[in-house]
Amino acid sequence: MQTGGDVGEDSQRSSYRTRAVTPGNPPQNFSRSRNPARWQLFLAGFRDVLGPMVATVTWGFVTGIAMVKSGLSELMATIMTLTVFAGSAQLTALPLLEASAPLWLIFAAGFVVNIRFIIFGAALYPYVRHLSWQRRLGLGYLSADMVFVLFMNRYGEHPAKNPSDHIWYMLGVAIPSWLSWMIFSLLGVVASGFMPDSWSLEFAAILALLGVVIPLIKTRPMVVCMAVSGVVAWAGQPLPLRLGLLLAVIAGIIAGVMAETMRAGGKGKR
Repeated sequence: MQTGGDVGEDSQRSSYRTRAVTPGNPPQNFSRSRNPARWQLFLAGFRDVLGPMVATVTWGFVTGIAMVKSGLSELMATIMTLTVFAGSAQLTALPLLEASAPLWLIFAAGFVVNIRFIIFGAALYPYVRHLSWQRRLGLGYLSADMVFVLFMNRYGEHPAKNPSDHIWYMLGVAIPSWLSWMIFSLLGVVASGFMPDSWSLEFAAILALLGVVIPLIKTRPMVVCMAVSGVVAWAGQPLPLRLGLLLAVIAGIIAGVMAETMRAGGKGKR
């Protein structure tokens, strides 16, 4: 037989359980167990991108200086920085802008240089297809080379069971990369007036990028891809509109895929 106190305690427990499962009152342990996991994934992405961010800020700083040195005003350089999150496309467009090239040619050159992002987007689609197109578009804007490389290194062969884990890790890589690029590119725009033309800052940016890319070359297909694309890019320097870069991208992809296929075939025969 239950006393009044027992009935009151049971009623409170029942009321708590009822509140815990209602949409408007999610259980406290649910919110606390989910958010820390997402935050940890975000921090994991941030930690992974800290090293490569050295190259990002160097490249952004040099790009900011190059825009003003090419004849753009500080206002136009700032607008270009905020709207065009693509250093290679910016540096490709600058000599064409200086030469008063047609607008279609400038867009075509930028498309050619960044054609690799079509491949990146196709590879990332299975991990983000559960999102709305607006959110996929936002992630596409934030995505950069290192975002793709670090994400595929982590989830390329071992996708997470929870699709949202992919997004939080990607944001941990992408947001710091975007912020650092914007900040240092704008600093380059401001500092351009104090930098003499004799300073070879472009060479420093290339060295910074090499310092990030070289440690990522860990497999034979990647070695083949890098070697073939480097040779083709060097041989294609005389081509107009920097078409040598497009040929280098295509040749590197084909060489890498062929090397990976041959390696997979060799493992299958064993």
